[in-house]
Amino acid sequence: MDAKLLEILVCPLCKGPLEYDKAAQELICRGDKLAYPVRDGIPIMWAQEARTLGTGASDAAAPGATAS
Repeated sequence: MDAKLLEILVCPLCKGPLEYDKAAQELICRGDKLAYPVRDGIPIMWAQEARTLGTGASDAAAPGATAS
């Protein structure tokens, strides 16, 4: 992910900073405990596409999210 793009992107819900998780291909909002997917280098910044952060592999998807 382009560093300059990451500098200007914020969480669409709280407008807080995002962290890029390269291994998971996600942008993480610690404030809202959401992870936004990055597909083919494009961040998907829709709340309904984000997954709720949890403690492991059994993380639940955010309400309204679709399985991919």
